[in-house]
Amino acid sequence: MTDREGARWVRGRTALAAFVVVTALAAGGVWFGQASDRASAVDAAPKTSAVQDVKDDGKPSGGLPGVRDCGHGKPEIKPHVITLTCEDAEMVATAITWKYYGAREALGVGVVQVERTDAGVGTGAGFPATFRLRDPERVGGAPAFTGLEVTYEGSTPLGDTTEMYNLA
Repeated sequence: MTDREGARWVRGRTALAAFVVVTALAAGGVWFGQASDRASAVDAAPKTSAVQDVKDDGKPSGGLPGVRDCGHGKPEIKPHVITLTCEDAEMVATAITWKYYGAREALGVGVVQVERTDAGVGTGAGFPATFRLRDPERVGGAPAFTGLEVTYEGSTPLGDTTEMYNLA
């Protein structure tokens, strides 16, 4: 191999190594950039069940009461999101997983998202809580829960460990 061919081979190998390093760094940057997107998925998620594409888990209701978002629309069985303060939507129950869902009550766990600075809480704070739907009634011809009891697991947005909401 001549000196010229050797120098060309070294330059080609150096260029290939530089390409691999730049590609790896770019891919890593994209991956880490998406990590913050995944972490803020709850903030970007729809805050009311009215704007969710999937309303329920596809199971037949069997006459079970549902939840009407802010007292409007058709009752939704096993909602994953419930708006707590309908006048401003500053407090929303999200990521609800139902442990029990019956004709007289339902019990679930999730997070209460607080959007603005209610009672000294910073923007976008989340509070783990237990949810108890209660007081089923016929509303607009369909069974619906009319009461919601929220019990916080630790710190609370407004200082109370338990809060009651009217869902009618």
